[in-house]
Amino acid sequence: MFATGIENSYPTILGRDGATQRVDEMEKTGHYGRWREDFALVRDLGLEYLRWGPPYYRVHAGPDRYDWSYADAALAELRRLGIVPIVDLCHFGVPDWIGDFQNPDWPELFAAYAGAFAARYPWVRFYTPVNEIFITATFSGQIGWWNERLASDRGFVTALKHLVQANLLAEEAILQARGPQGTFFIQSESTEYFHAEKPVAEERADFHNQKRFLSLDLCYGVDVRACMYEYLQDHGMTRGEYHWFMRAGRAVKPFCIMGNDYYVTNEHLVPAQDGPITASGEIFGYYIITKQYYDRYHLPVMHTETNLADATRAPGWLMKEWANMVRLRQDGVPIIGFTWYSLIDQIDWDTALREDNGRVNPLGLFDLDRRIRPVGEAYRQLVAEWREILPAESLCLGIG
Repeated sequence: MFATGIENSYPTILGRDGATQRVDEMEKTGHYGRWREDFALVRDLGLEYLRWGPPYYRVHAGPDRYDWSYADAALAELRRLGIVPIVDLCHFGVPDWIGDFQNPDWPELFAAYAGAFAARYPWVRFYTPVNEIFITATFSGQIGWWNERLASDRGFVTALKHLVQANLLAEEAILQARGPQGTFFIQSESTEYFHAEKPVAEERADFHNQKRFLSLDLCYGVDVRACMYEYLQDHGMTRGEYHWFMRAGRAVKPFCIMGNDYYVTNEHLVPAQDGPITASGEIFGYYIITKQYYDRYHLPVMHTETNLADATRAPGWLMKEWANMVRLRQDGVPIIGFTWYSLIDQIDWDTALREDNGRVNPLGLFDLDRRIRPVGEAYRQLVAEWREILPAESLCLGIG
């Protein structure tokens, strides 16, 4: 499953005037006006899979109220072109009328949306119901950057449990709407690692290396370590809620593919005591960290996001990530897909979307004028050379 994606983040932030502001990457990058052209570029690269989703905050107009106009047209075009969508239903934000991820009513509302989507487009087989749950909960509830902009453990745990509940209920609704045959959930999640700067920081680093698994533990029904159970209980998750996650996660795990996102910013340096955690750059890399996640969950793996904000060095990064994928497969990890994210350049991700500067980040296979970048040419060649080499796991899943 060689793929790319249309970056479709839409969190809310605090604007320069002090008012809440929506950040819609598809609007900022011109995708709404050029989506037919963008889809054609996917085919020009020889790709058959696209991570894409309609803007949830625009589609879900109210309880049981949906505006399908853009989704109808875009999905029809993808189908005409023979591009298989991996549909991203929620990417870092919710509609204004819902509020934010602290709203306990949101999971049920989102599940109704997911079920309605699946019923309307029964031919869609691949879903990422909620993108990067760990990052969403961290940025919205823990460090105060997006949406509810809380900076507390309780804010994080509340967002986390609502995001996971929404994800699991959505998966149940999709399975009910289209049936289990050929339905797969590719849970795109940021794969992280925390390195201790000094021996005295090892306990703190270990805590964060357990915390990084929380979203997938709850999504897949995997019991957490005692320290994480205490952490969840101390900050608002009830025993009953925890046991519900274990049951619901185990029920849908057979339909899941683990999506691992890896960037050079995914590894961190942990100082002693309460000093700030900082970026360490690439130390372990994709192979070691993904192997840790695979050993924990034992699911087929798709590399669902990577890029590099340096157009000159990006082809080298692509080759490095691909080499990691090949080595993982040789070592027995069932690899079924790879994604360069995204198709076109992004805007303002250098500040994690916290500032509306209009600064172009050269992360795409194409620039914003839709001219191919060197990494686009390199990816086209990689796909052509490797397309027929790695089919076994995909065929076993019925997706070849």
